[in-house]
Amino acid sequence: MPEQSRSVTFKNVSKVWPGGVRAVDGVSLDVAAGSFVALVGASGSGKSTLLKMVNRLITPSEGAVLVGDAPVDAGPAPALRRRIGYVFQNVGLFPHMRVGENIAIGLRLAGEKDMAARVAMLLELVELSPEMAGRMPDALSGGQRQRVGVARALATGPGILLMDEPFGALDPVTRDGLGRAIRALHDRMELTTILVTHDMAEALLLADRVLVMERGRIVADATPRELLAGKGGAVADALVAVPREQAHRLAELEK
Repeated sequence: MPEQSRSVTFKNVSKVWPGGVRAVDGVSLDVAAGSFVALVGASGSGKSTLLKMVNRLITPSEGAVLVGDAPVDAGPAPALRRRIGYVFQNVGLFPHMRVGENIAIGLRLAGEKDMAARVAMLLELVELSPEMAGRMPDALSGGQRQRVGVARALATGPGILLMDEPFGALDPVTRDGLGRAIRALHDRMELTTILVTHDMAEALLLADRVLVMERGRIVADATPRELLAGKGGAVADALVAVPREQAHRLAELEK
């Protein structure tokens, strides 16, 4: 995908739910092609709502979202979604279909014929054996299922990867390993990645740029180094303080 088609722009977008609840409130934001951006905030801050506007799972009440120079609603939603990978916490693998069939869904819808070689390559890309293509989802661990979800998201060769709390249900060791793998894939494939997470430590370690949301607005936009230096404001400082305090307490235990 050309570089200009991998950028994402939010132009004064808002989302107001029935009853007047404003989930996203006037957000304007440019996500450069090839960048890794994390959206962080408490539950209900609007981060997942903002993310889902990119692949049209949610339609903004006001404003516009662009992928490259084109509004996301300029064409059919299925065509847009083939250009955007999407990974979420519960994975959503079809239980009656084998791993290879799950990965190949997007390829089949796109009219691809010879999918076996592509599926094997995708499994290797996410550090799984190609032999797993024949397994059923219930035979996989949580981490393996999430890796299959990533392979499925990358099957059609998207330039943009959206991730909505993808590691939330995983144990800490698996979560850390998968996070490192995702960052390596991002760099290798030159993706534009937007990650939603409530874990500030995860955001600081994986992303190039961290956006902190509160009550539907972006209240901090900084690099990890800037946030650690206290340049993100009060809300960001409170989120950074949690992993920092945990690290301090662990260091005290080692004395």
